[in-house]
Amino acid sequence: MTEHISQRKLDFMGKRHVALSILAFLVVLSLGSLIFQGLKLGLDFTGGTLVEVGYAKPVDLEQVRDLLENHGFEDAAVQHFGTSRELLIRLPSDPELNSAELSNKILDVLKSGTDYAPQLRRVEFVGPQVGDELTEKGGLAMLFALFGILIYVAWRFEYRFALGSIAALIHDVIITMGFFSLTQLEFDLTVLAAVLAVVGYSLNDTIVVFDRIRENFRRLRRGGPIEIINASINQTLSRTLITSFTTLLVLLALAFLGGEIIRNFAIALILGVVVGTYSSIYIASAFLLVLKVKREDLLLPEKPEGETDLL
Repeated sequence: MTEHISQRKLDFMGKRHVALSILAFLVVLSLGSLIFQGLKLGLDFTGGTLVEVGYAKPVDLEQVRDLLENHGFEDAAVQHFGTSRELLIRLPSDPELNSAELSNKILDVLKSGTDYAPQLRRVEFVGPQVGDELTEKGGLAMLFALFGILIYVAWRFEYRFALGSIAALIHDVIITMGFFSLTQLEFDLTVLAAVLAVVGYSLNDTIVVFDRIRENFRRLRRGGPIEIINASINQTLSRTLITSFTTLLVLLALAFLGGEIIRNFAIALILGVVVGTYSSIYIASAFLLVLKVKREDLLLPEKPEGETDLL
């Protein structure tokens, strides 16, 4: 198996210019959508009321949406929760009604539109101030994570490796958030958690590739940076693909079988795994060539004459 991996000679770096052009287009598209269209923020960030109701029989979503719209709740978001007999209704903040009064009004409207009365299961309220605080802290969490990663990779490898890994992680975050902006899927705290998990997953994949690149720069005496980076990516390719494939199997199960509440979380992770896999190759690794990393940059410092290891 090892011999087979070492003999694989896919020319990843030879196609880096085409790949980087495609990725640059996707980043520009994502940034454009984020700037001009923005994210469809969930109640965690905007504030509002969440009402969960249960029915004795399956209920039609369109019928409930029309019913609420006809009674003045045009901005209500309705979705199934778990089964087709349970509904989750999200409403923006109403300064004239508190959460108890709003939930009772919603329940009265739903009772008037069906032959079987729904049961109130849960009511949650998030104020606008809490939403603003979550937005601020979520952004700070992202910045602190990227800053910590920059320091760690620079300490473990070399500063040019750190810049390459940060470029890949920023790309992954922009593409993932851009996808949610383009599709207008709801962006809430669970999706933010998924984006942070994507950062960790992508970094792990990048570290594996960087480890092999550093090892080969020190070990191989022939070949320039392009040949060594290509060889390193080929040697770690099987591990990368197997890890990504098994992770995707779990995430696809969550997306299709986990219900509405966890679906956007799973979608963000699915996209992040795919994006993180190719960014480790075509951004993090290709960035080393842009920064002109050489063998001399990664050689261990020579010990003074007569110095020996104590261990």
